[in-house]
Amino acid sequence: MGWYDRWRGGLLAIGLALAMAGAACSSTADGAKAYPHLVITGSSTVAPLAAEIGKRFEQAHPGVQVDVQTGGSSRGIADVRKGNSDIGMASRALKTTEQTLLPFTIARDGIGLILHQSNPVNELSRQQVVAIYTGQITRWSEVGGLDRPITVVHKAEGRSTQELFLHHFELDNRQVKPHVVVGDNEQGIKTVAGNPDAIGYVSIGTASYDASHGVPIRLLSVDGVAATLENVRNGQFPLSRPLNLVTREVPTGVAKEFIDFARSTQVIDLVEGQYFVPTAGG
Repeated sequence: MGWYDRWRGGLLAIGLALAMAGAACSSTADGAKAYPHLVITGSSTVAPLAAEIGKRFEQAHPGVQVDVQTGGSSRGIADVRKGNSDIGMASRALKTTEQTLLPFTIARDGIGLILHQSNPVNELSRQQVVAIYTGQITRWSEVGGLDRPITVVHKAEGRSTQELFLHHFELDNRQVKPHVVVGDNEQGIKTVAGNPDAIGYVSIGTASYDASHGVPIRLLSVDGVAATLENVRNGQFPLSRPLNLVTREVPTGVAKEFIDFARSTQVIDLVEGQYFVPTAGG
C-alpha cells in the first residue's frame, strides 16, 4: 500500500470516528432521540402562546431551541402521528379517531363572530348567523344594520375553528356561501378590519388581543351571550374549546419538561397576556 492509500484510509477512519461520535451526541444512553431542538406544529390559535412559552422555556434551559410552526390543528395532529414534530398543537378536543394520541390542555378559548368596529349591528341570533352563512340573508339591513351587502368570511378546511363553528351552528361546509376564505385567525381579523361590511369568526382571545391594540374590530353577542373571556371562564359561552398540546406517546425528556412548564403556574401571565383563560392553578 502506497503513502496516498495509507493517508486516504486514515482520513476515512477519522471521518467514521467523528460520525459515530456525532451520532452518540444526538442520542441518549438508551438510544432514544434527544431534543435539543423541539419542533412544535399545528394550530394558529395556540402558536403565539406556544412561541411565548417557548422563549421563556429556552431562557430556563440553555441550549434548547423551541421551533413553533403553524398550519392548523389538522397539521399538528398529522405531524405528530407521522413523527414529523415532537409536539402538535390543536385548538380543540381530540376526535374519536384520534384517541390514541395524548392531549395536554394549556388554556381555554372561545370562538366568536367579529364585525368591523363601524358596523352598528350589536347582536345576531343563531338563526340569523345560519341564514347569513348560507346566503339566505345577504344585506345588513335585514338584521338591523345599514343597507349594504354582507361579505361572508369563512375559514379553510382543516382549521379547528371552522370545524367547531360548523358543528355549533349545525351546518355542512357545502351549505356555506363564503365570499372570502381565510386560513389563520390573523387573516380573518385583517379581512374584517379592512372591510366595514364583512363578518367572520375567530378565536376570542386573538380578537380581544387585537382589538385592545387598536385593530378596528369587535366581537358580537350571539343569542344574548357576549363573546368574552369571562363567559368562556364561567362556562356560559357555548362555543368554547380547550387549547391542547398533543403527543403520540407519553412524553419524556425535554418534550415532557416543556409540556409540564406550559401547564404550570409559571406561564399564567403569558396565557392571560394572549387573552386566553388559564387552566393551571385553577
